[in-house]
Amino acid sequence: MVNPDSAEELVEIVDRDNNPIGAVTRQIMRQQNLIHRASYVLVFNRDGQLFIQKRTRTKDIYPGYWDLAAGGVVQAGESYLESAQRELREELGVAGVKLTHLFDQYFEASDNQVWGRVFFCVSEGPFTLQREEIDCGRFIDLDAIEALHQTEPVTPDGMVILQRLPRNRR
Repeated sequence: MVNPDSAEELVEIVDRDNNPIGAVTRQIMRQQNLIHRASYVLVFNRDGQLFIQKRTRTKDIYPGYWDLAAGGVVQAGESYLESAQRELREELGVAGVKLTHLFDQYFEASDNQVWGRVFFCVSEGPFTLQREEIDCGRFIDLDAIEALHQTEPVTPDGMVILQRLPRNRR
């Protein structure tokens, strides 16, 4: 089940080279597994721990999984940065923090094809979790994420991001 409002939002569709080719509803993007864009914001505290969020069971992809980043699909006509700022504000209630671009990545699985732009920021909170999308959240040491992944599902695109983090972030 998915939030009816989000199913109808217009999503930027891109080709394998990340060139925009159109816009469709989120529902059609998921049904046809179209390549789209997404923003990812890794939220660290001053101690270098990452804030992770448990996705609600109603999410259209990876329901109930731990997510390493705030973020989501880039809407039609929206930049990656605008998407990241919007999603951070909507999901965690965080605004006015500096977002630093880390890298872009293409992720492909049987149920998800996405060009993602990964940002990070530093925030101690307090966080206001968007209850339609997030059940709970907590800070965790990066080294503990692999162990968590052995016992609970973590988003696969998030695990790829974890592997690509620069050594100085770990």
